[in-house]
Amino acid sequence: MMRRPTVIVSLAVLLFIALAAIAPNLLAPGDPLAIHPTASFLPPSFGHPFGTDESGRDVYTRIVHGAGASVLIGLTATAIGVALAVVLGLLAGLGPRWLDFGTTRFVEVLFAFPGLLFALLFIVIYGPGVLTSTIAVGLATAPGYSRIIRSRVLVVKRAPYLEASLVLGRSTFFRVSRHLLPNVAGSLFVLVTLGVGQSIVWASSLSYLGLGTVPPAAEWGAMLSAGRTYISSFWWLTFFPGLFIVLTAAATTLLGRGLQERVRS
Repeated sequence: MMRRPTVIVSLAVLLFIALAAIAPNLLAPGDPLAIHPTASFLPPSFGHPFGTDESGRDVYTRIVHGAGASVLIGLTATAIGVALAVVLGLLAGLGPRWLDFGTTRFVEVLFAFPGLLFALLFIVIYGPGVLTSTIAVGLATAPGYSRIIRSRVLVVKRAPYLEASLVLGRSTFFRVSRHLLPNVAGSLFVLVTLGVGQSIVWASSLSYLGLGTVPPAAEWGAMLSAGRTYISSFWWLTFFPGLFIVLTAAATTLLGRGLQERVRS
């Protein structure tokens, strides 16, 4: 895997974003909310690599400091989706036939809705906000994850070592925690890697629509929403936040695909 140029580039991008999320002051020591009206709408230059916005705030500084919010939303939404998917997948894969049938039909009904549409419906019911949009994205991604986990559980359940554990009289909790989950963990790790980028894109889309993080917060989707008013005159206000959203999604997807091929081999 590490010999692939795409994996190396993906890791480099993710390391930069992780550093920006953990210690943004190392990369951009300025204040992302500091206003300088006399320096508004400056194009990219040596002093301002990504230019400035309508209030004179440095776009590069805001992108670096916004990485933490965007990554946190993506990780939290993915964790919610995967946790719910694990519960549904285990119920469907280990339960009796009627429970498998009911859980599978329920997941298929949820899966029939487009993910972003399901998230929008959830926000319409419970109201906009960062927490609501994060939960909405997590719930929207859960059906797809649960189908993958269920199929993996069905494969592992038929393994000889799991049947031997059943013959030895081991409890269900022991068999699930000692044998089943460790063998499903590889697929879970791949799902998390693939899901973080998707969750960041969806959360940024909701912020762009004004249903998640709102301006002037330093978050990539909120920056896109604030810059769309000036998109025809000052391109850098939307180009650079959108670029980092795309780079993050592409890097996590490429890394996840590489891990997926590694697990299968």
